[in-house]
Amino acid sequence: MRALFVVIHEALELYKWAIILVALMSWLISFNVINIHNNVVRSIWNGLNAIVEPALRQIRRFLPDLSGVDLSPVVLIFIVWFIQMLLTDMFRAYAMGF
Repeated sequence: MRALFVVIHEALELYKWAIILVALMSWLISFNVINIHNNVVRSIWNGLNAIVEPALRQIRRFLPDLSGVDLSPVVLIFIVWFIQMLLTDMFRAYAMGF
């Protein structure tokens, strides 16, 4: 059971880093620091977007329009963090025999 908890916890941790990378890359692309026409950048961008964008799209449906400010990555990070805390509490309760 501990191994399953560790795998899920680490997968959620990697997902949080993917969210952060998508947010940073979107800023860097917007300010023309990195170029999306580069094959490596485009591959990384498409891969990360395929992982993160479905969840961000669902969150954006409920957030109000803030004129160009996208808070959906922050909300998604908080959701993932909350899920990690719930899993940790569930594992501790399971380990203690409750």
